[in-house]
Amino acid sequence: MSHSAEPLPMTAHRSGALKGEARVPGDKSISHRALILGALSVGETRITGLLEGQDVLDTAKAMQAFGARVERLGEGEWRVNGVGVGGFTEPEGVIDCGNSGTGVRLIMGAMATTPVTATFTGDASLSRRPMGRVTDPLELFGCEITAREGKRLPVTIKGAAGPVPVRYRTPVASAQIKSAVLLAGLNAPGQTVVIEAEPTRDHTERMLAGFGATITTETTDEGRVITLTGRPELRPQPVAVPRDPSSAAFPVAAALIVPGSEIRVPGVSHNPTRDGLYVTLVEMGADITFENPREEGGEPVADLLVRHSPAMRGVTVPAERAASMIDEFPILSVIAAFAEGTTVMQGVHELRVKESDRIDAMAVGLRANGAKVEDTEDTMTVHGTGGLSGGATAVSHLDHRIAMSFLVAGLASAQPISVDDGGPIATSFPDFLPLMRGLGARID
Repeated sequence: MSHSAEPLPMTAHRSGALKGEARVPGDKSISHRALILGALSVGETRITGLLEGQDVLDTAKAMQAFGARVERLGEGEWRVNGVGVGGFTEPEGVIDCGNSGTGVRLIMGAMATTPVTATFTGDASLSRRPMGRVTDPLELFGCEITAREGKRLPVTIKGAAGPVPVRYRTPVASAQIKSAVLLAGLNAPGQTVVIEAEPTRDHTERMLAGFGATITTETTDEGRVITLTGRPELRPQPVAVPRDPSSAAFPVAAALIVPGSEIRVPGVSHNPTRDGLYVTLVEMGADITFENPREEGGEPVADLLVRHSPAMRGVTVPAERAASMIDEFPILSVIAAFAEGTTVMQGVHELRVKESDRIDAMAVGLRANGAKVEDTEDTMTVHGTGGLSGGATAVSHLDHRIAMSFLVAGLASAQPISVDDGGPIATSFPDFLPLMRGLGARID
């Protein structure tokens, strides 16, 4: 939802069997990175399959503000004429990243080692989120940062005129922190090193290599060590954005819990750093087949065939899997309510500082709709009984994934489930409603 948009209530009703093909949008993580690395290259980068949700469009506007030429050629097809590493010009206005934590943190990293000044802001939800986890390591490169109390937006960064390389161990498993540091390291001399105890999604490393950067990854006693050699001349590349596994999770979940359903989801990213949800669903007994595995644009993809799975059982999701499915825990908690037995999700503390406190939002909403849920700072436990009674309205907290999760739940609950505001869905999955209705979902 934009800063001034009115709330958009939505209600999902028990539906008949879902059938058909769900062409979910392009991967949001890769879309952000394609625009940023295209802007940091010298020459023209062509992007196909770009997610055209508001989060990504805000990143495109930001790259224009820093001097790159960014043009939409057609549906999902974009052209970026970049300015090269260190070539950003100072933006004339404030950079508004809307609702996107990924966008604002990666863009901060990309400009922190260039001697320009920029101020970043966002919507009410983003302005509550912690930025210190990114601004702290960026200051090590030599930039100057001022922020609101609690290191929250708005944030102003005066980029480093003489940046130095950094060796940084991430305090939490976060691809955003890792990526911000690596993007800052592009315009620092020597080698910038990021060490992460738990592997996180590796789209930045894959794409940096594809654009010509010298980057290595090795597993040591310290953890996963990523080393980037600074000041490369990035070469523009064609980028084919695979479909987003986080977006695919919603029609997949709906097909699993709505009786008689069978859907196909083509061309979904099957990156092993992103597939924790699908590993978990298979463990639960979900009927999912991964067909035609292949590689597109440097990313592994597959077509998913998904059928209604009434015999799913609760499982324990280990903490070490959390980073590979951090965005999918809300929809997993819905699936867990429709399974039989207890599902324990461990290591999920990062959900407390997403677009909302997702643990609390899901726990409160699920309880209101008939589920038994327990939560701690770092765990969420759902006692599945094979269904939900429904009948209540869930609060979305300006969070697209909360809204979509409860709308999916309503498709198989005894009574309808409403959300107070479905507007934020447009930030990441603008075609959610027509896609779901096209499969047979009853959402109004």
